[in-house]
Amino acid sequence: MNYVLESAPPQETRPHMSDQATYVRTAVVPLDELTPFPGNAKRGQVDTILSSLRRNGQYRSLVVREVPGGPLVVLAGNHTMQALAAHGAGDCGRTVPTLDGPVPCGVCGNDPQWIASARCEIVHCDDQAARRVNLVDNRTAELGTYDFEALAELLGDLNDLDGTGYSERDVEDITALLTSPDDETSAGPAHHGEPNEDIFRPQIKLSVDTELFDRWRVALDAHPGKDDESKLAGLLEEVEEARAAAAAA
Repeated sequence: MNYVLESAPPQETRPHMSDQATYVRTAVVPLDELTPFPGNAKRGQVDTILSSLRRNGQYRSLVVREVPGGPLVVLAGNHTMQALAAHGAGDCGRTVPTLDGPVPCGVCGNDPQWIASARCEIVHCDDQAARRVNLVDNRTAELGTYDFEALAELLGDLNDLDGTGYSERDVEDITALLTSPDDETSAGPAHHGEPNEDIFRPQIKLSVDTELFDRWRVALDAHPGKDDESKLAGLLEEVEEARAAAAAA
């Protein structure tokens, strides 16, 4: 059963399936009526999303494809759906501390009758458009960069970091990054423990011709590993061993 927030357009004006996503209506849909996008490649931080939902509420709708005679498929927001499912139906028994005192959970409102559901924007589109929407929604955030001075200012204006996805350690790292001399910046912020790879994980990006790329790919794939990072580690170990052997000869 769908709880409609905004009425759908009359049947005769509803768009046909096309290669562009066309908005149909907004509805609150029980989670058991939603289907995850098949083959969704993104692996999200469900715990962090649930923390945000509890603190901030569901401020962004899921984008859901309505297939005539078929399921409601989540194109964007699959991990938000997972976080809502992890919360579960009913009162979670948790409140959110604020300067004005505790407020109810942003998911269930501490309502024992709350039905596990999500606000969804329902769209019509064909299979190709559905894949494109899923792919670009996952990809665009990765392509962005940060103005760390603006980020530090935003974080500094908050009373606490709950629901932001950032921790006190993150703030320390950002502050250290901004205050380090230029010749020390590349070394990264100094702190105890492992670096926060969610934000400061280095990336290797090179623009090369096809022949060189193919050589690199062959060399990388010659090493076992579950991903390119582990294969690269094996390749570097081989190079280091070869250098050590040459130096000892």
